[in-house]
Order: sequence, then structure tokens, then C-alpha cells
Amino acid sequence: METWARGSEGVGKDRELDKVSVSGKTMSSVRTIALYGVLAIVALSMLIPFLWMISTSLMNELEVYQFPPKFIPSIVRWSNYTEAMTLQPFGRFFFNSIVVAGASVIGQLLFCSMAAYAFARLRFPGRDRLFALYLGTMMIPAIVTIIPAFLIITTFGWINTYWALLTPSLSSVWGIFLLRQFFLTIPRELEDAARVDGASDLVIFFRVILPLSRPALATLAIFTFMGSWKDFLWPLIVTNRVDMRTVEVGISNFNSLYSTDWPHQMAAAVVVMLPVIIVFLLAQKHFVRGITLTGLKG
Repeated sequence: METWARGSEGVGKDRELDKVSVSGKTMSSVRTIALYGVLAIVALSMLIPFLWMISTSLMNELEVYQFPPKFIPSIVRWSNYTEAMTLQPFGRFFFNSIVVAGASVIGQLLFCSMAAYAFARLRFPGRDRLFALYLGTMMIPAIVTIIPAFLIITTFGWINTYWALLTPSLSSVWGIFLLRQFFLTIPRELEDAARVDGASDLVIFFRVILPLSRPALATLAIFTFMGSWKDFLWPLIVTNRVDMRTVEVGISNFNSLYSTDWPHQMAAAVVVMLPVIIVFLLAQKHFVRGITLTGLKG
């Protein structure tokens, strides 16, 4: 009888433990669902401005100013998109933005990679101090350097030229830091083997380092394209001719002294945003990898 009682008591304890385990799993599932629900609400709240932009781009001017505001247009006006592209010379604006963004990407990949290789692999007096000083410039707000940069561009006579649009974006401290941190992770044995075969620093850079650094180069190219495409202030300052404007400045041309053509401006904004969305969707993993690479220690 005692054995049977102890056995039944043990079974009862096991059942209680199972109930506690099931209860714990249920609470964990509830917390996970609640977390996902909160994240979904936050994500939807961030999409509201984009949805409102698309909705406004399909309205007429009277509907935009109605109160209470309307989210769904009574009549969908797809013609706003074609009109927005013809009211302003967006063909020229897109050409200028493509030239500036493409040249910026090429310049950053070339100049930033060369500087990063020097800081990561070459040995010269004051290298680390110079790199620390160079990183210190990241603490300076970009708005502070606009006036000196504008004066330099004016001195060279580059106002209303592609040189004015391109020059400041051909290199960046962040790009050099990103590539340097990645170069430090490449085994030196590969470089030593190339030197034994008689390769120079330039050959090692182009034939050993760069082919192994494609993920970092792709990350830098994507971020450079995004930054150049979305830049508004600098093109606005260094250009005053319509034929030299970029797409971001072209969108602002729908603003006048007394009113704003909201439907056409929002339609133009949607069209201008499409290349950025496409690049983001095609290169999501590189965005994540770019954040990871900036945290590597050398």
C-alpha cells in the first residue's frame, strides 16, 4: 500500500509539473504574439505617410483641401502622374540624378577603397593617428561644411555644372571606415603569398583585396546610391538652372509663393521614390550586412 501511495503521489507531482510547463509555454506564446502585434502596429504606423502620399497623388486639388480629410479619392486620377512628369522636365531631372548617383558610386568605390587599403595594410609614420583624426571629422555636422564647400566650388567656377554636384560625394569618411574594417578581416597570408610571387601593392590591391571585398563594396555602393539619389540641399545650393536640377529639387518646383500643387507633387514623389524602393528590395541583405560591417573591430 505504501508503495502504491508513493507511486500515485509521484504521478500527481509529474502531472503538476506538466501543467506548469504547459502554462509556461502558453504564457511565452502569448508574449510572442503580443510582441508581434505591437511590431505590426508600429510597422503599419510607419506606412501611413506613404499610403497618404499615394492617396493624395490620385486626388484633385479640391479633394486635398477638404475637411475632414479624405483618405480614398472619390475619383482616381491616374493622369496626375503623366501630368506631373510633363509639367516639369523630369526627364532631364532623372538624367542628372542618374549621372550624379552613378559617378558618386564609382568615385566612392575607387577612392574610399584605396584610402582604406592604405590605412589597413600599408605602414607609414602617423598612420593610426591620421586615421583617428580622419574619423574625428565624422563628429562635425555636415551643415557646418556647406558654406566652405560652396565657396570652394564658386572659386573653381563650377556652379551649375556636374562637377559641383559630384565632387563632395566622391569620397566619404564612413566609406573609408567601412572598407578598412573589412580589409582588416582578410588574412594577411594571402597578401604575403602574393608578395612572394612578386606582386606589388597595386597588384595586391586590385587582384587580391578587391575581389575578396565584394560584400563590403556592394554595401558601400548601395548606401552611396541611396544618399546621392535622396540629396536635396546641396543640389539646391549649387544649381540655379532648371536643366541642372536633380529629381529631389525638381519635386520642390511644384511649390509656389502662394500655394502648392499637392496632387502633382505627390505623384512626382511616388515616381522618384520607385528606384530607391527597387534598390532596397533587391539588396536588403546588404543593408543588414552594412550595419554589421561597421561594427567589426580591427
